[in-house]
Amino acid sequence: MRPEPRSRDETLALRRRLIGSSCKLFFSNDPVKIVKAKGQYMYDENGRQYLDCINNVAHVGHCHPAVVKAAHEQSQLLNTNSRYLHDNLVNYAERLSKTLPGKLCTFYFLNSGSEANDLALRLARQYTKHEDVIVLDHSANCFLSAYHGHLTSLIDISPYKFRNLEGQKEWVHVAPVPDTYRGLYREDHEDSVTAYANEVKNIIEQAQKRGRKIAAFFAESLPSVGGQIIPPAGYFQKAAEHVRKAGGIFIADEIQVGFGRVGKHFWAFQLQGEDFVPDIVTMGKPIGNGHPIACVATTTEIAEAFAATGVEYFNTFGGNPVSSAIGLAVLDVIEKEHLQAHATEVGNFLTELLKEQKMKHPIIGDVRGSGLFIGVDLIKDQAERTPATAEAEYLITRLKEEYILLSTDGPGKNVLKFKPPMCFNKEDARFVVDTIDKLLTGSTDQNCLTECCCWTALKSMLRLLFRGAKIAKMVDTEHTGKLILVNPSVAFTSELFCFKVLCQNYSLYRCTCLLK
Repeated sequence: MRPEPRSRDETLALRRRLIGSSCKLFFSNDPVKIVKAKGQYMYDENGRQYLDCINNVAHVGHCHPAVVKAAHEQSQLLNTNSRYLHDNLVNYAERLSKTLPGKLCTFYFLNSGSEANDLALRLARQYTKHEDVIVLDHSANCFLSAYHGHLTSLIDISPYKFRNLEGQKEWVHVAPVPDTYRGLYREDHEDSVTAYANEVKNIIEQAQKRGRKIAAFFAESLPSVGGQIIPPAGYFQKAAEHVRKAGGIFIADEIQVGFGRVGKHFWAFQLQGEDFVPDIVTMGKPIGNGHPIACVATTTEIAEAFAATGVEYFNTFGGNPVSSAIGLAVLDVIEKEHLQAHATEVGNFLTELLKEQKMKHPIIGDVRGSGLFIGVDLIKDQAERTPATAEAEYLITRLKEEYILLSTDGPGKNVLKFKPPMCFNKEDARFVVDTIDKLLTGSTDQNCLTECCCWTALKSMLRLLFRGAKIAKMVDTEHTGKLILVNPSVAFTSELFCFKVLCQNYSLYRCTCLLK
């Protein structure tokens, strides 16, 4: 019997009590309780509809009927491990092989992108007999760039994680991410491709001087956590040349961006050109439209070297009949609904709308992307391109209030990232961009927008101080913030709280809060 639904506040309280605090929520100061979804829309407990611009996992649309039907029908027949013969597993592998270059013809099925990347690392080390890995990052002072998963082996090769933990291992080497907007070599460089590839070459040479040997160059085909980066075409070829010359292989992490999202091609690594083929490709997230499936595709030679250890690779749920049926259904929907072409058409339309906003609003420094993988880089100034972190946070908070779900990424958490379900359409694109325009136009003065961000940050802090309270009104009069907080569940006598807050512009404000 299904339990009675809980109130949002009750669910939130239970989550805070029962779920690890490191498991974060979107919009943590005022989280949304989602109870159902369909297509590109999500619905809260009150039936309010939100446009989902975040969810690349629900690749062909939330609860797509063809995917739901495939899962239901196969679940009624059989679900077991892959040690038994079953058509679904081989049919799925055959279908996937037709989307990839011919040499990537051997498959391993798993349950998550983290599992896939961990296996890719094992394959690389067994094949090359080397240990070291090259990954990408913005800089030594950056805390957001390469991310390949949450297993210990992957945290070690993810600057996004290891810089906040035990630091960089001696077998991990960090190359600058090929970001031509705010990276080491920018759009005005005469040959950024060669310059970035030479950084990889230099890292290899320095590692070899210390007796280190490179097993793999591990890169997202389009770095997502790093800020929706589009590596310049030709970079992977030149980087791979240096890596392979050193005895290593190239691993393309397609977990965020595969399966037609980039529009022009089925796989994002194909944006580099027809002459580039990775040695291993990892897949996850969109592969199962929300069902836990992942895959590693590699060459016969690498797979045979892995098998030569004599150690069996077995994954209990990887490639089970239900997962394989779902994977096949996702491929069917992509093909039948022409979602790859749709991503090109709608993505181009959205990009053009955003570029029009860039001409209108100086806070938009760059619009970049391919298909339905798009980043909008918000900046404080055109010359230094200083990340507009608070402004980006303010904007996505206001967009949520307009029933649009969008998130940020990048080294400064200032890049609006669009990676919606692939059924996202032109009307949705127009709605999002018109709303962004309305919000930015309402704060055309950069100082005004910054001030709004300061007060947004202040409200967030107050919610932490007075957990459960709702800020009903805010008035700013000559550097005095008067905020009225109302908590209907607690009877307060009127009390005044005075304190000082350090705002973003480094001025001290004396704020008076009235709780009723």
